[in-house]
Amino acid sequence: MRPGAWRHRRRGWPCRGCLVADLPAHLAALTQARIGLPRAGHALNTAATLAFDLAHARARDAVNAVFDTGPLHAAFDTIEVRSAAPDRATYLQRPDLGRQLPSAEAERLLPRGADTAIVVGDGLSATAVALHAVPLIRALQPRLGGVWAPIVAAHQARVALGDAIGAALGVDIVVVLIGERPGLSAPDSLGAYITWQPRPGRHDSERNCVSNIRPPHGLDHETAAARIAWLVHQARARRLTGVALKDESASDLRLA
Repeated sequence: MRPGAWRHRRRGWPCRGCLVADLPAHLAALTQARIGLPRAGHALNTAATLAFDLAHARARDAVNAVFDTGPLHAAFDTIEVRSAAPDRATYLQRPDLGRQLPSAEAERLLPRGADTAIVVGDGLSATAVALHAVPLIRALQPRLGGVWAPIVAAHQARVALGDAIGAALGVDIVVVLIGERPGLSAPDSLGAYITWQPRPGRHDSERNCVSNIRPPHGLDHETAAARIAWLVHQARARRLTGVALKDESASDLRLA
């Protein structure tokens, strides 16, 4: 055995019996996180440095990407609205404006007798919305039930914008699909936020979240749709969302 190296004996470790020095290679095969990066002297080697720069550029591009609503219009009955943030720069500097729905926009969202609304917001990654919103909604359609309002595509949107949209539509529950803040290994992650009785002033503790929807590295669309639908059905039955509604969908779905 090499000086300073020892064999790991922990039960269930992915590298049982291998040298600790070899563990980074085994862990790197299980995650996109930067583990065991090659070095050149005291610094990362050129390939690792360039890969980091590329990941950072992709994250920045995701934040600044333009929300293309064409695929939503092609697939579903869709209405577009804009938050009180007039442009992307203001949106990034003033998160509060991304939560507000101007009265002129709210007037376009008249109650239509629906009980469920799906809001698709660009959030901090229009890239995630472009990749995952349409297939996720298609996976949700046969599972959610109820009467749907038209899909609402929201520009310069924060999660809480869905509260004002849901209130304007007069629905019982709103599901906000929104691009999550990009990371250096995940510029395309979509989140789903479920809120019962949406109205301005709701707190984050009053909604449930299904995050990291980004196949193949995160939740696939079918699994995410099953979890979202489980939460929606539970919310309807118990008339609440948030910290009082625990996500136990995994155990229920295994028994189904």
